[in-house]
Amino acid sequence: MYDRSQLLKGVLEGCILKILAEHEDYGYSIVISLNKAGFTSLKEGSVYPVLTRLEKKGLISSRLVPSNQGPSRKSYSLTTEGIKYFDDFTSSWHALTELVNSLLTKERGDHYEEKGI
Repeated sequence: MYDRSQLLKGVLEGCILKILAEHEDYGYSIVISLNKAGFTSLKEGSVYPVLTRLEKKGLISSRLVPSNQGPSRKSYSLTTEGIKYFDDFTSSWHALTELVNSLLTKERGDHYEEKGI
């Protein structure tokens, strides 16, 4: 059976950046947004390491925001560098998915005939 977790790791950064491109957000709220988008098996433990990595790369920044319901929460937003990175990711994603979709939708025989096999 195909291991979807490896594929998800490759796109999770871009999906998180998309959410943060729309608005500043909290880690748990990002998980909820991803779950609502269809990533139903995604857990907090998968998202927080990505947020840490994005922050270390300088693509997002965080700040503590007071909460009425308990301790302050960390809120994340895109940096200028993060906006550029997200734009590059989006362009690369569209180009890659176009190539993959083209290959996957071909009949098996078509591929071999084009290659002269």
